[in-house]
Amino acid sequence: MVIVLLGPPGAGKGTQAPILAGRLGLPILASGDLLRAVARSGSDLGRDVEAIMQSGALVPDATTVRIFLDRLARPDAVGGAILDGFPRTAAQAAALDEALAERGSKVDAAILVDVPADELVARMTDRLVCRADPTHVYNLGTKPPLRPGLCDVDGAELYRRADDEPDTVRARLAKQLAPLAEVVGHYRAHGVLRTVDGRQPIAAVTEQVMGAL
Repeated sequence: MVIVLLGPPGAGKGTQAPILAGRLGLPILASGDLLRAVARSGSDLGRDVEAIMQSGALVPDATTVRIFLDRLARPDAVGGAILDGFPRTAAQAAALDEALAERGSKVDAAILVDVPADELVARMTDRLVCRADPTHVYNLGTKPPLRPGLCDVDGAELYRRADDEPDTVRARLAKQLAPLAEVVGHYRAHGVLRTVDGRQPIAAVTEQVMGAL
C-alpha cells in the first residue's frame, strides 16, 4: 500500500505520519530526509543532489521520483510506505504515477489533512520549540508546556522560530497552498483522494484516517 499524506504546513502531517506508520507497519518516506540522506551518501547522485540543494535550487522531479522509487525497493517497504512531503506539485504526482505503474504499483490513497488557513496561521504562530532539542515541540493552544517558556523534558528555554512569525507563516502558506491544490486535484481526479478534518484532536484524526483507508 502506497499512501500519500497531504496537507499544508501546520496541518499535522508530521504528527500523524509516525502514528500511522506504527498502526500500519509501513515506513515513512519524507522528502527532506531522503534528499539529505542521498546527499550524504557520497554517490554520484548524492554529489549532484548536494550541489543542487546547496545552490538553493529545487531537485528535478525525475531525480526526486528516482530517489523515492529506490527507497520503495528496500525490503522494509515491500508492503508499501507513507509518503510525506512528496509529491509537491501535479507534475511530480504524474511522474510518480508513471514510475509506479512501470513497477506494477500505484498510489492506493492520498490522505488530505484539511485545516482552514486562518487556523493554520494560529497554530504555527502558537508553536514553541525547545532550544536544546528541536524535536520537543509545544503549542500554546493545544499542547502548552507545564511551566511557561520552559521545556517539560529538559527545562531548556522555549522559543518561536523565525519562520513561525505571523507574516512569514502567511507568506509560506500563500506559496504552498496553490501547488497543494493542484496535487489534491490530481488525486481527486484519479479517485484516490480521502479528506479528513484536521481540526479534530490528534486521536480523532488518526481514527478518521484509518477509517478512510
